[in-house]
Amino acid sequence: IAEIDHILGIKSKNIYPATISHLLTDSRNLFYPEETLFFAIETQNNDGHKFVAELYDLQVRNFVVQKILPEWSNYKDANFLIVKDTLSALQKITAYHRRQFDIPVIGITGSNGKTIVKEWIYQLLRSNYDVTRSPRSYNSQIGVPLSVWKLDAKSEIGVFEAGISMPGEMENLE
Repeated sequence: IAEIDHILGIKSKNIYPATISHLLTDSRNLFYPEETLFFAIETQNNDGHKFVAELYDLQVRNFVVQKILPEWSNYKDANFLIVKDTLSALQKITAYHRRQFDIPVIGITGSNGKTIVKEWIYQLLRSNYDVTRSPRSYNSQIGVPLSVWKLDAKSEIGVFEAGISMPGEMENLE
């Protein structure tokens, strides 16, 4: 968590030691709370900050937030990394993570067929390489970083799909 704090340029005081293995943006997908970093992303339909208390009760102690709510004042053993934009923070952390691997990455974009092309490429490569790929159709501004985070020491090649819905999004995914 201290390294992530540094990557984001926050320089928080009183960081509690923690090893982060999992990034989370949807509280329903929690599996390893002690190793999870939750990003409280605000969207048109929801606000991830609403789920911090629930996740804290489930033993999550590491959060990237855009604001601190008064009810969190009793969470003395939690790390809150405060940023201007949690989505940008997620993308920045995974861009840093990607740079740790000197492996080829195949990016698939387009209007239609990204997932099937990704799966075809995976089927062609998997017998010769350890391939890390996007799960399902994780091709959004949130899904791509969560997919790239899955790169690890065993990964020999990455295959990721990237979709856009608004101008300028491809630059962030790149």
